[in-house]
Amino acid sequence: MKGKHIKIEADSKLLSDLYKEVRSKLKVNKTTFRIRLLFKFIFYLVLSSITYYSLFSITTSSSFILMYTLYGFISLVFAFNFAHDLSHDTIFKSKKLNNFFYILFYTMVGAHGEAWKVRHVQSHHYCPNVDGQDADMKITKWIRVIPSQKYYSFHKYQHYYASFLYMTYSLFWIVKKDFVNYFWEEEYDIKKNFRYHFIFWLQKIIYIFLILIVPFLYVEVSWQTVVISFFVMHIVQSIFLLYTFFMTHHVKGSEYPTTTKDGDISTSWVMNQIKSSNDMHPFSKTANFIMGGFNNHVAHHLFPTMHHLHYVELNKIIYPFLMERGIIPNQTTYWGGIKGHLQLLKQRGIPNN
Repeated sequence: MKGKHIKIEADSKLLSDLYKEVRSKLKVNKTTFRIRLLFKFIFYLVLSSITYYSLFSITTSSSFILMYTLYGFISLVFAFNFAHDLSHDTIFKSKKLNNFFYILFYTMVGAHGEAWKVRHVQSHHYCPNVDGQDADMKITKWIRVIPSQKYYSFHKYQHYYASFLYMTYSLFWIVKKDFVNYFWEEEYDIKKNFRYHFIFWLQKIIYIFLILIVPFLYVEVSWQTVVISFFVMHIVQSIFLLYTFFMTHHVKGSEYPTTTKDGDISTSWVMNQIKSSNDMHPFSKTANFIMGGFNNHVAHHLFPTMHHLHYVELNKIIYPFLMERGIIPNQTTYWGGIKGHLQLLKQRGIPNN
């Protein structure tokens, strides 16, 4: 059950004024937007296609592992740049069309998108970093980022072992997490009808076919090399995934709102979005291009239905507006975000902290 944010008139006015400021200052050229979006799509499509088809002409194991891993990374970034926006219906006017391509992009990385989309939109975007209400806070007991999370003695070492644990994440997601959600998850009113079941199994079958079976049958290297490549690829994908996901909300300085005994949230909606988020290179078009707007998380949480291609220009409005009112958004570099995340883990490795 979702709790309600407390209502603070000053914060409500702040949000209203910010929306007015953005409406008056942000100029969106639809033609330019479509051209930029098409260019990005073609760019990542060509890169992922070249790397995938190159696998069938490589004869040495080391080169195959490298190219296979490169394909996995590019396909992940490709999905990164489109699936998230599609989950928020920011590309097409038709929700069905957005959802179709959303599922298609998730299939590229072997993940089941239906359950994640519902949890992400209904839970995470409503109350980020709120324990017991933000579905993204359901992290393994081996990692403690929430002050209210149960403390174990091994947490004092988590800033040392976290990076090694993170290496398993993408494989854990597609092999365990998806199946746990599929068979046992009953939250968030997910309709497990025929369509849901069909898409789940179709995504898994297509992914296994393209990433394992086709290489087993047609590449010039041994099947053992393909298997090794599969695991190496997932290690690289996992590190990039978590050291992007976690840095958007879990760095030193991020806030974790508490709740009352009735489940109500101890801050306003707008402050929950701002104070729990972290930006990385918010004015960099290059960072935005690579990370699909994940590096601009304050803008994304305040304007979730706006496509990430607008975020750099949007930040030129948001940042001055907030800073003039004494509100400083959390901001790091990419490497500073990694450092900030490890500092948070070290801090949470201390009892009652």
